Amino acid sequence: MLLKDKHVILASGSPRRIDILRKDGVDFESILPQCNEDISLDLSPKQTVMALALRKALSIGGRDGLILACDTVVVHGEKIIGKPKDEADAKRILTELNGQKHKVISGVAIIQKIPKITLVFSDETVVYFKCYSEADVDSYIATGEPMDKAGAYAIQGGFKKYIDHIEGDYDNVVGFPYEKIKDILSYL
Repeated sequence: MLLKDKHVILASGSPRRIDILRKDGVDFESILPQCNEDISLDLSPKQTVMALALRKALSIGGRDGLILACDTVVVHGEKIIGKPKDEADAKRILTELNGQKHKVISGVAIIQKIPKITLVFSDETVVYFKCYSEADVDSYIATGEPMDKAGAYAIQGGFKKYIDHIEGDYDNVVGFPYEKIKDILSYL
């Protein structure tokens, strides 16, 4: 199954997810999911993002087309790091991750009524940060970029110079493991 051949409903308003689909020429509709996105569930990080992706997809349910939903978190140790609450929280997060490796885990849910499809899976990328100074962190936070990003950074933005290397899919770190999505759909 190719996404270009389907009516795709993206359960997201994420500019990064929208951009990835547009660049691939996918015709889609973007609808913001209406659901609780609390990440304090008693699940592993991988189970959490898969549950949240499914919750987002189900909140859009009942529509004709292929519903595609995703949720992404940063995990340091076994602790989930979501989006920063404010600038002080962004500074705390980036200070904690300084010179460290962490995982970016995305959960994906794909739902379709006819033929009936329900798929839920995850993808994981390991990200290695270089060491950076407090002034670097303050300067980056002043751009406003980290405020709506899991882990308080954008690999595709101003923080890319502090990424040493990654193990896994780059787009997963952006928040949308698109190659894995296309690969899984190719078997349907």
